[in-house]
Formats: sequence, structure tokens, C-alpha cells
Amino acid sequence: MPSVLQLTLILLASGVAGVVIFRYFGLPPILGYLAIGVLIGPNALALANDSATVKYLAEFGVVFLMFSIGLEFNLHKLRAMRTIVFGLGGSQVVLTMLLAVPASLLLNQIYPISWQAAIALGGALAMSSTAIVTKLIADRSELETEHGRNVIGILLFQDLAVVFLLILLPSLGKNPGDLVIALALAGIKIVVALTLIFVIGQTVMSRWFRLVTKLRSQELFMLNLLLIVLGMAGLTEYFGLSLALGAFLAGMLIAETPFRHQVEEDVKPFRDVLLGLFFITVGMLLDFEVIHQQWLLVLLLLAGPLILKFGLIALLSRAFGSSPGISIRTGLCLAQAGEFGFVLLNQIDGLDMIDPALSQAVLAAMLISMFGAPFLIQYSDRIAMRFASNEWLLQSLALTRVASKSVRSENHVLICGFGRSGQSLARMLDQEKIPYIALDMDLDRVKEAAAAGDNVVYGDASRENFLGAAGLSRAKAVVITYADTPATLKVLYQVERLRPGMTILVRTKDDADLLKLQAAGATEVVPELIEGSLMMASHVLLMMGVPMRKVVRRITKAREARYTLLRGYFRGADDADLQTTESWRLHSVTLLPESASIGKTLAELYLENEGVSVQAVRRKVGGADYVKLELTPTLTLEANDVLVLSGNSEATELAESKLL
Repeated sequence: MPSVLQLTLILLASGVAGVVIFRYFGLPPILGYLAIGVLIGPNALALANDSATVKYLAEFGVVFLMFSIGLEFNLHKLRAMRTIVFGLGGSQVVLTMLLAVPASLLLNQIYPISWQAAIALGGALAMSSTAIVTKLIADRSELETEHGRNVIGILLFQDLAVVFLLILLPSLGKNPGDLVIALALAGIKIVVALTLIFVIGQTVMSRWFRLVTKLRSQELFMLNLLLIVLGMAGLTEYFGLSLALGAFLAGMLIAETPFRHQVEEDVKPFRDVLLGLFFITVGMLLDFEVIHQQWLLVLLLLAGPLILKFGLIALLSRAFGSSPGISIRTGLCLAQAGEFGFVLLNQIDGLDMIDPALSQAVLAAMLISMFGAPFLIQYSDRIAMRFASNEWLLQSLALTRVASKSVRSENHVLICGFGRSGQSLARMLDQEKIPYIALDMDLDRVKEAAAAGDNVVYGDASRENFLGAAGLSRAKAVVITYADTPATLKVLYQVERLRPGMTILVRTKDDADLLKLQAAGATEVVPELIEGSLMMASHVLLMMGVPMRKVVRRITKAREARYTLLRGYFRGADDADLQTTESWRLHSVTLLPESASIGKTLAELYLENEGVSVQAVRRKVGGADYVKLELTPTLTLEANDVLVLSGNSEATELAESKLL
């Protein structure tokens, strides 16, 4: 039996391996954790057969996940999506639980199961995977589509329903009279908790966080955050509720304060690492012997809930006004099991509500359904087009609306994305009487902007038919305003394929993907951080008395140089999210007396072959301050010279090694 340290190292090493492999194939990390758990578990390779030592630690993964969900549940968001969340989402969860009772009659021949246990299992099977689904539809740029909003709304209610189910399940084993009393007490507890949150929670928590932040201590802020999360979780556990419920309430408390975004970023490392441990421990529970002996039951538990959830969600989406194609896509995205299903299944096991062998069969079916989720979502469009008889007609109508907007346009600008950047550009084009047409996937934004007179239509710019309908063949330029690089690359690929050499301007957040976007066909890439630094530089120069004409000339020269002077910058701790091997950077290297490059000229170093350029050389002359030397190929390096290198992280590190 491995020691605690050995077990921890096994879990960490296997977790890293699983995430790397699944990331390489573009799959969510959660599947990697589950697969690794199955592989190293006591029923497979038995590398980690003492899961009890990490089980309690893994539970904190669920605690921090519920805390993050609580941060998302602010009143404004719930009010804006109330019909989808409480109408569509509520109907799905309640009906799935109720339909589980007659469906359980099929299992009575194999495993006796009470109606209470059937409702409990229905609650577990009603859940879908928030982690998998949101990642996959975000990668497909479908979060703002109609079916994407349906999916997010249903997932929000499922996450909220977990709170109630964690209270309900322990009460199901009681007699009807006690059950009513238990549910009434649970309802009172929830009402009291919500009252505390919305009446006194906002003011008390805001004042407390302001007091903590005034001390300007990151350690104190993190300690305070952990105290609130774990303290609330421990408090609810003390009163007979769950750890996860307390964490959820703590999240809702902080969501009503101005500090929720900072808290959300700070809690991510704890949540992701501990949640990974939770999924590994879930995978370790899988018993292959049970699957081998009861493969027919596992198959039934896999196919039954998949078909039931898909059909129910598709019908409910249709009832709430979605088209058949949108309804089919929504159902396919949510047919699989979810991470909170495992949480509820663990609680069901702890309450001895079902036979352990049946629990193993349910667990196996849920795991298999989650592994199949990426494929259901990937082929959802094809399935919807095949089985929704009017889907092609609806798409034709959408294309017709796009074409009707662009049919009279010649030499126009095609704007992909109508967010703040797209709208600002459209207003300037309109003032100059330059025609444009914009494509956007946010239906509400399109409706409001079109009603205000903007020439914007609903459409996916990454699809060939929408680009054709928007008049790509007649357009003079294409502007892509997406902040997401993968989504931008999809549009670039289509535009380059349909009109090679087309003038394409791309907006990006920073210069990390500058070369990648240019290689994909972008005529010009406009990084917001660089443009912001240029504007700041111009204001500073003006304030320092530099003439306007000279300032304009300086800024214009920097832009004409295609940002080569500003392509990189010196990284700091706040730029951790940009520190990738591809991102451009500036790096200072001070030569030591024993450095290998002393006495050599810049030409002799061949740094350009390493993908690095020397931006400046500074030398201390005659005991005075450092001065910048003129860069020439024959410049000979001396001890204590400071070289400013420009290149990506890997190249500058190699060049530094070569210099020193």
C-alpha cells in the first residue's frame, strides 16, 4: 500500500499526464481526470488503491466548485434569464425526477428499488456536465446562439437544483409525515439563508472585504477568502446540511459585493486542482467486474437516460418556443450525465438507498455518457439538419435576411462581431458614408441594434454560406473584432479560402498571437494593448511639451513599422496569463566578465538565427550612467554591457544562455 506522499505523487503525475493527452486532442480536462482515475484505480492497475486518504480532500473540489457556481448566481443574471432558467431548466429537472419513478419499474425485476430511491436517482441523472458542455460550446463559438443560451440556462438551474437536492435526499428515507416536516424545515432554512444573503449579507460582506483590502496584503485576502468559504461550509455541515451548500451560500454572499471578480480569479487554482482530484477519485470507483457481469444493465442505464433526457429537453425547448433544429441541438448538448450527478450518487450511496452493485452500474453508465458528450456535440448540427425537416428552411430564411441586407452593397466593409469594437467602427463608417454589413451571433444584440438602424444581421461569420450571403465576393475589406483567437482563426480560414488575398483587419487583445494571425491571412492585426500604449505615449509626449506634429510623426512611424518597436515588452507577475512560448517579449541580459560573448561583435553572435533581435545595447562609460550605443554589426561587446533582446520566451532564453 503506497504512503500518503507516494499516493499524492501518483495522483499528481497521472493527473498531469491525463490533462496533457486530452488537451492535445482538444478534449476537456475533466475527461482526462476521469480516464486516469479509471486506469490507476483499484479495479484496474491498482496504482492508487487507497483512495480513502484523498477522499475528504477531493470533497473540497466540490466545495470550491459550488462556491464558484454561487458567485455566478447574482440577481441581475437570474432576472435576465428567468424564463429559460426557471421555466425550461426547472421543467427539465422536475420532469426527469418524476419520470424516473415509472422507469424504475423496469429495474425491479433485477434490483428492488423504492420510489424514494427512484426520485433520488432521477435527480442524479437529471444533471448534465457544466464543465464539459460549456467548454465545448465555447470552443465552437456557440455560447451566444439560441441553443447555447438554452443550454446555459438549463445548466444554471441544474446547478441551483443541486442545493435543494442535497437537502432533499436525506429526507427521502423518512416516513411521509416526517418527510413533510423535514422539507418544511429545509425550506425555512433556505428562506432564512437567502434573507441573510440579500438583506444583511451585501452590506456586511462588502464592509468586511473593504477592511481587509485596505491592509493591502494578498496573504490576508486569501486567508480571509478561505476562512469564509470553509467556514460557511463547516457551518452548514454542523446544522446537518452539506459542505457544498455552505460553499454555495458563501459564493452568493460574495457575488453581491464589488470583489466577486477578484475572488473568482483567486479561487480558481484551488477549485481546479481539488476538482481534478475529485474526478480522479470518481474514476477510481469504477469496477470493471460489475460492468463485465452486468453489461446489459449498464447498456440499459446508458441508453435509457440519454434518450430520455434528449427527448425531454428537445420537447421542452420546442414548447418554450425554439425551432425543431434548436431543440434537437439543445437536447444533444445536455443528454450526458454531469459532475454533480456523481456528488448526488455519492450521497445516495452514503444513505444506503440503493444496492451497491446497482450504484456501480449507474456510475459506469454515467462515465460512459460523459466520454460520449464531445461526439454528440460535435455532430449536433448534422443530426439537427437530418431530423429537423424545416431546419434547412429556417437557415435559408436566415441567409435570405443576410443577403437582402447586402444585395445593394458594393465595396462595403464586412464586420464580423458587433460588440463594442464593431459598433464603434460601424458608427465611424456610417459618418463617412462608407457602406458596411455586420454579422453577430447574439440575437438580442442584433434585434436591438437593427431596430436602432444599424446594418447588422444574425449570422455565423465562420460559415461559408453566411459569408457568401453577406457579400464577401463584393466586399472591399473584412474586419474581425472577436477577442477570442480560435474563433478569429476560423473566420480567417473561410475568408482566405473563399477570397484569397482579401484585405482583412483583425482586432486582438494583445500581441501574443500576432504572428499566428498574420500567417493565417490577416493583412493587419491591431492589438489593443499596443494601441493603448501608443495613445498613452502620445498623451505623455504632449504633456511634456513635444509639438503635436512631432508626436503624430512618432506614432505614425511606430505603426508603419508594424509594431516592431512595441511588439514585445518586459513581462511581470501580472502578465502570467500572457507568458506562453509563442508570446513576444523584451528581455534584458547583463554580460558578466566571464561570459562567452565578451570580445565578440554582434555579427559574430548570429542571434538572428535563434529568432532573436537586439533592440539596444547599453554601456557604462567612464563611471557615468549607462548610455545607449549605436547598433552596428561591428559593435564589440564588453563586460557589464546590457543587451535588450526581443523574441519569444523560448528564443530569448536560448539566446541568453548563448551570451552568458
